[in-house]
Amino acid sequence: MHITIDHETVYTYEQPVSYSIQSLRLTPQPFDGQIVRNWSVEAPRAGLLHAFSDSFGNVTHTLVIDRLHEEVRIRVRGRVETLNTNGVVSGTVEPFPPIFYLRETDQTKPDGAIRALARVAQSDCDGELDMLHRLMGSIRDAIDYQTGETHVMTTAIEALTNGRGVCQDHAHVFIAAARSIGIPARYVSGYLLHSEAGAESEAAHAWAEALVTDLGWVAFDVANRVSATDHYVRVGVGLDYQEASPVRGMRRGGGDEALAVSVRVAQSGGAQQ
Repeated sequence: MHITIDHETVYTYEQPVSYSIQSLRLTPQPFDGQIVRNWSVEAPRAGLLHAFSDSFGNVTHTLVIDRLHEEVRIRVRGRVETLNTNGVVSGTVEPFPPIFYLRETDQTKPDGAIRALARVAQSDCDGELDMLHRLMGSIRDAIDYQTGETHVMTTAIEALTNGRGVCQDHAHVFIAAARSIGIPARYVSGYLLHSEAGAESEAAHAWAEALVTDLGWVAFDVANRVSATDHYVRVGVGLDYQEASPVRGMRRGGGDEALAVSVRVAQSGGAQQ
């Protein structure tokens, strides 16, 4: 499948900002289920972006603006060819051994309730893969999808306790539960094709990957109760949202900040160049 993406992020500030720096993890990389046909990350009027690979192997651009400004506008456009691998992820950049993804973070610490979800999924299951699918369903049952109820710093414990959240929260709880029973798991940011027409949304997407014996890494989109298909474009990976966030930075001054995000993901013709 050929997928086109047009993603714009705009920060506007109440007062002029004297200096800002941001890390942009907005560039997908090729692997066995994904070919990047063309891609660009631009920040008009902000100067050149400097690219490097972070510790997880994510393509990362550094955006620095050291003059007075009241707006930062970031535009991502590109086309990716995807293949349905039934959720199995192979051929990716892997700087760390799988055991690294057992590490807890502030956003993925388990409590008794999260550990209980994992134990229940383990009981009477038909192997590890079946258990993880059961876990995915249990988490989705426990956390209703509602926007505006959580924020980027919400933890897995808070999301499960509140019973409401978005894809980021579903992923964090899944990761915390999987790690609590010794299964390496990690956070993934990217894009999801919801419809061929490419309806506009206010956010990109997030899901989790867990290491399954004899299969390798497998993607689990808890919010939609499925393993990733060719409708997904994989971009960033990390232990949690903070390490795979599409845009993260700091600034001096500016007062209150307003954020506007527009994401359009659509299916395109295979002959397009």
